[in-house]
Amino acid sequence: MSSLARGVVTADAVAKRAPVELLLCEATTPGKYLVLFAGGVAEVDESLTAGAAIAADALLDRLFLPQADAQLLPAIRAGTNGLPRVAAESAAWAAGMVELTTVSAALRSADAACKAAEVQLQLLRLARGIGGKGFFILRGELHSVEAAVEAAKEAAGAGTIAGAEIVAAPHGDLRGRAL
Repeated sequence: MSSLARGVVTADAVAKRAPVELLLCEATTPGKYLVLFAGGVAEVDESLTAGAAIAADALLDRLFLPQADAQLLPAIRAGTNGLPRVAAESAAWAAGMVELTTVSAALRSADAACKAAEVQLQLLRLARGIGGKGFFILRGELHSVEAAVEAAKEAAGAGTIAGAEIVAAPHGDLRGRAL
């Protein structure tokens, strides 16, 4: 939302409307407010409708993502710390990073990527400290990461891809720090 104050009121309305879990309710840069919540499909739909009505003209974007991939919620809950690193059996894995201009596009793309190929969602960052953008990092075999990144780009929406890169065999130092 474009208003921090309206964002707080909207988050309250969302939580009161149906039994949903508030995942993120916070101010983001540049001066926007993000409300992210999860729950059953009907409950989320009901809360989203109520939230959109309360947000009114302050609503900048929204996303309803029923049946989201199972990797998304743990990644959102992990926040900027990322998920626990999974030890790779060999150095023969690849990493893909997709950067998007909106949180909605990032969630939609990450969901599509995880559903398209056998990859691990290693990190999902949303809005805070990155100008309201979103990005995620995937790990897996090169062909799987390539397919996942392609699916993410297709699902993103027109004009929302800020960058998409694949590192075929990340250097050991990079694997320990960023991936």
